[in-house]
Amino acid sequence: METNQAVTALSALALETRLDIFRLLVRAEPAGLAAGEIARTLDVAPNTLSSHLAILTRAGLLQSERDGRSIIYRVQLDHLRTLILFLLQDCCGGNAELCAPILAELAPCC
Repeated sequence: METNQAVTALSALALETRLDIFRLLVRAEPAGLAAGEIARTLDVAPNTLSSHLAILTRAGLLQSERDGRSIIYRVQLDHLRTLILFLLQDCCGGNAELCAPILAELAPCC
């Protein structure tokens, strides 16, 4: 991952509503959620939600797919993995023992 891609992704997440959307969609994997369901769950106006979803999608964090009349949003797990690896790539100056607690906390969820 290039630094500018990481900055774009992190900037997209740097707003509470967008972070809430992203975390909701992580919990909804692998099925994803329709835009209307996201709006209802988070109590976000549809036009505002649309803007947030567009920013997260342009940042490579989400993908969308039409399903009849709905648009289903899902997290781009590969992009998330790449972002996390980018952030941890030089973790603790290469001293793996110092990074072990971080990696151990990630392991139970996956």
